Formats: sequence, C-alpha cells, structure tokens
Amino acid sequence: MSNKRDIHVVPHPNGWATKKEGASRAGSIHNTQKEAQQKARDQAKREHVEVVIHGKNGKIRDSDSYGKDPFPPRDKKH
Repeated sequence: MSNKRDIHVVPHPNGWATKKEGASRAGSIHNTQKEAQQKARDQAKREHVEVVIHGKNGKIRDSDSYGKDPFPPRDKKH
C-alpha cells in the first residue's frame, strides 16, 4: 500500500479548506475555493502528490497530479 497522501480541497464551515488524505484536521482554511486550490497546488508540487477538488456537495469535481502518475493521460489521435 502506498503512503502517498493526496491533498483535498473541501468545503468548510468558514469557507474552503485544504486537507491531507487521512488527516482529521484541515491544513489551512480559506475564504474562497480558488485560494484553497492555489495553496493545495503549491503544496502538491512540493510533495509530488495529487490535488483532489471537491464541490460544495462534497463530491469530487476534478483532480490534478503533480507527482509520478502511474496512469498518465494519453492524447487521443483522431
């Protein structure tokens, strides 16, 4: 099992938060989702992990990988 700890951008009562996978507390809290995404992106680049972005309903909206992705996207040839 991998010890990779992706960073999630999640809704928080005070706005938006960044939270490492498996953590019980938020790493940082921000007024906007955009601010939280930027903070998560900077941290993910340093730690070579993935950023997982959740919507207001808590469901995953998007993700971006900043590490060695074992299944990188492949360009479609038309």
